[in-house]
Amino acid sequence: MSAPRPSPARKVFGRLSLPERTFVADALRTETVGGMLLLVAAVTALIWANIPALHDSYESVSHFHLGPQALGLDLSVAHWAADGLLAIFFFVAGIELKRELVAGDLKDPKAAVLPVVAALCGMAVPALVYTLTNVTGGGSLQGWAVPTATDIAFALAVLAVIGTSLPSALRAFLLTLAVVDDLFAILIIAVFFTDTIDFAALGGAVVGLAVFWLLLRKGVRGWYVYLPLALVIWALMYNSGVHATIAGVSMGLMLRCHRHEGEARSPGEHIEHLVRPLSAGLAVPLFALFSAGVSISGGALGQVFTQPETLGVVLGLVVGKALGIFGGTWLTARFTRASLSDDLAWADVFAVATLAGIGFTVSLLIGELAFEGDAALTDDVKAAVLTGSLIAALLASVLLKVRNTKYRRLCEAEERDEDLDGIPDIYEEDDPAYHLRMADIHDRKAAEHRRLAELKAAERHALAEVTGGAGEENDRPA
Repeated sequence: MSAPRPSPARKVFGRLSLPERTFVADALRTETVGGMLLLVAAVTALIWANIPALHDSYESVSHFHLGPQALGLDLSVAHWAADGLLAIFFFVAGIELKRELVAGDLKDPKAAVLPVVAALCGMAVPALVYTLTNVTGGGSLQGWAVPTATDIAFALAVLAVIGTSLPSALRAFLLTLAVVDDLFAILIIAVFFTDTIDFAALGGAVVGLAVFWLLLRKGVRGWYVYLPLALVIWALMYNSGVHATIAGVSMGLMLRCHRHEGEARSPGEHIEHLVRPLSAGLAVPLFALFSAGVSISGGALGQVFTQPETLGVVLGLVVGKALGIFGGTWLTARFTRASLSDDLAWADVFAVATLAGIGFTVSLLIGELAFEGDAALTDDVKAAVLTGSLIAALLASVLLKVRNTKYRRLCEAEERDEDLDGIPDIYEEDDPAYHLRMADIHDRKAAEHRRLAELKAAERHALAEVTGGAGEENDRPA
């Protein structure tokens, strides 16, 4: 009796399955476009807020109030952007997380360990770096959560700008990491930034969520049913004192994200496909427009590196994120006896961990919540988020550029489709039909080359005869 074969060692950042690769590619395409819009919005906000002739108009628009006061919703434009539009962003994040849990990489506990541990370490270490910096410098500990978040859209926009063909496995890791990151960020907001609770409003929001869940389970369809209900749930959640974005992520988690027989895509995937462009292309850029407009000057930038609160944010994003995510990934691989994919090096993982230090959208939101009531320190912390994100982006760009040639070769191998069947060849290497198709293609190419060779040989022979014949006539005596 032969001994059982040892199971092959699990690879970290190995090739994605084809369905997962397709989903990730679609999601990242939208996020990349949204990230470019986010960059434009952030730069616009900085210009608008720092040109003296325009500064007052920026303040006027940001603080302009609108909404029904009787319902407790007479909010400023900036407040609507933070509590209203970001609810759409977290709604999409909730759907993403649900899909990952039931149909994506997080469905397999062994595969889920890596991004979850990396995300937790990538939040714990920046918080620790911030805390140590402020304990040492005598600063406020209120902002410990500011450097814990990763902004996937901004990170992908940086990748698009520097032209790095990052392999799909690393991009998927970055996306999954950010999704888990967003979930823990919203839990931090719910637990640590809720001062007083109106239990009547919160109870109403819970009842609304129960109705939402029941309608979904009964198969009720129609945006005209769910949109008004979602607005009521959001308004009740806002008035309860719990941050209104909790309503968005709760509804996202309730959608069904596994496919029934005969379905091309699940309801969750369908709704995410419709709402993601709204989130990435409108909600998040508008939030950035009214949150990133902080005064930037030589003195203000100098304060970023001298105040313990702002220095803690910068160090948390640049140092804490990179060490936390890289360390969590390395330890997970070490203790699960997994080996790194043959095509990658640990330097690639460190570069992606550095890229995750771009904490923009959620970091700005937490900064506003952490230092609410202290406008000057809030602006300083926002400047620190921008500074830390910029430094992380520059460091990641340098690290990724070094390996860009290698990444480009890997991406070309992932994209190659010589048999033109719409499926990359790398996913068909174990399919006999693929090799038969390729043999047929090569046979046709070989036949065409033989035909061309015979044609050229015939042309050369004819030319030689003509040239030789002309020479004989010219050699005759006159």
